Amino acid sequence: MQAGKPILYSYFRSSCSWRVRIALALKGIDYETVPINLIKDGGQQFSKDFQALNPMKQVPALKIDGITIYQSNLSVLKQVGEDIQLTWAQNAITSGFNALEQILQSTAGIYCVGDEVTMADLCLVPQVANAERFKVDLTPYPTISSINKRLLVLEAFQVSHPCRQPDTPTELRA
Repeated sequence: MQAGKPILYSYFRSSCSWRVRIALALKGIDYETVPINLIKDGGQQFSKDFQALNPMKQVPALKIDGITIYQSNLSVLKQVGEDIQLTWAQNAITSGFNALEQILQSTAGIYCVGDEVTMADLCLVPQVANAERFKVDLTPYPTISSINKRLLVLEAFQVSHPCRQPDTPTELRA
């Protein structure tokens, strides 16, 4: 029994939140967004109200059918320390993309695994956005780049894009 419209507690720039938004859009699931700003007020995820919903104090959190599901990886970036975040992120993304570019040589069709959108694609697009955000050179990854371009034209990826979220700052909106 449906317990009302699903609620996604999200931050516009969170790649984990973006993956959930893509999945909801692909499945045609209408949902309500409750923005949780990870920076404002020392991080709204640390508020007592949000901690009661998600003791992990992370986004995304999806409340659906009376159950709250949550997961995130921003905490890893915070643990690294601000002074080396850029270098750490670039190294982590480059390492992953080096392996992925090779894997895609045997799995890719139109998308990461053949010609249908899969979970791999839901993970790819936000990670390419992270790569762009952290100034990773994408030239060595032509397969990743071309798949990403094909995915970004799909409606589910467009409506879920961080630049189109209710909590996206005006200067970052599309």
